[in-house]
Amino acid sequence: MTEHIGIQSLFDLKQTIAAEVFKGCTYPWEVLSKIKSAIIEIGKTLPEEEYKKVGEDVWIAKSAKVAPTASINGPAIIDKDAEIRHCAFIRGSAIVGEGAVVGNSTELKNVILFNKVQVPHYNYVGDSILGYKSHMGAGAITSNVKSDKTLVTVRISGEKLETGLKKFGAILGDYVEVGCNSVLNPGTVIGRNSNIYPLSMVRGYVPEGSIYKKAGEIVTKL
Repeated sequence: MTEHIGIQSLFDLKQTIAAEVFKGCTYPWEVLSKIKSAIIEIGKTLPEEEYKKVGEDVWIAKSAKVAPTASINGPAIIDKDAEIRHCAFIRGSAIVGEGAVVGNSTELKNVILFNKVQVPHYNYVGDSILGYKSHMGAGAITSNVKSDKTLVTVRISGEKLETGLKKFGAILGDYVEVGCNSVLNPGTVIGRNSNIYPLSMVRGYVPEGSIYKKAGEIVTKL
């Protein structure tokens, strides 16, 4: 079952500027500690005719739209045609993919958003990776630290995989839809093309092509 939460099962790596950072890793959470340094290395290679370096280690594509009220701390890359809306807060170590949307009062920290990701309304996404065209509804957040501050594990088929991480939010595969006001608990992994009902509290692994209705009630899409 662990192959279902591997990088190749979750993502199309052609849909991120950060594909290289995934090389040599088996599980996506192994990438989280590498995001900061990867941004700096990728930033050095970005063409000046397409990207503008703003401040310390912040690269913004000239085709991106950034609201004047948005706050972007480095290291960060805002890729082509991305939209950073009013009062968005990017705390650092964030890659916002091509055509992605970071919305009003949304906060990002240590994340990779693949191309076309949408976190458009009051979202918190920390220590997480969101796959191509994944979408988080209004108020949906990742919880990235356990309440007892112990290391995060990933639960799948009755097993617990040790991650060695104190901070790890969620991994969303390509085309995942998360309903409004849901909480993705530390170590959540959602397979491609799955939907999460609004107001859900999710923990562990949600299989590819599923509908998560509530804990213990996950059905396969027809």
